[in-house]
Amino acid sequence: MAEAGILSEDDRVELIRGEVLAMSPIGPRHNAAVLRANQSLVRLDEYDEPQPDVYLLRPKEDFYASGHAGPSDLFLIIEMADSSLEYDQGLKMHLYAEMGVPEYWVSDIRNDRLIAYSEPRENNYAALHLYRRGDTITPSLLPGCQIPVHVLLP
Repeated sequence: MAEAGILSEDDRVELIRGEVLAMSPIGPRHNAAVLRANQSLVRLDEYDEPQPDVYLLRPKEDFYASGHAGPSDLFLIIEMADSSLEYDQGLKMHLYAEMGVPEYWVSDIRNDRLIAYSEPRENNYAALHLYRRGDTITPSLLPGCQIPVHVLLP
C-alpha cells in the first residue's frame, strides 16, 4: 500500500486478518522498552503482517532479502504493551497462536511484568507464565539464551 501511495512510510498501521488497523501511538515508556530490548518485518500470511516490537528469527544467509519471514522462521515475538495491553493480549495473541508462533511474550509495562505465552494450540496458547524483575527467561527454541526480565521492561 505504501508503494501504491495509499499509505505513507510514517503511517502507524498493521495488517490484521486482511484489515488495516491503526496502531496506538508510542509513548516514551513504550519506546524505552523497545529500545532497551533491541540493543532484527514478519509476514504471517497474505492477510496478516503485524509489526511486532521485537522478534527473533532463524538465521538466514541473505537476512531475508529474498522475502519476508513467515511463521516457520520465528523463534519468538515480543510486544511492549502499555496503552496496547488489551490488544496485545487479545487479538494479537490469538493471531500469533493461530499462526503457530512458538512463543509470544508481552512486556506488561503497566504492571511491571513479563507475560510469556507458549505451546500454541489453534488460536490460543496452552501455557502462560508470569515473570518479574530479577527473574530470567529462556526462549524454548534457544535454550542457551537466558534473558534477564528487567531488560524487557522500562
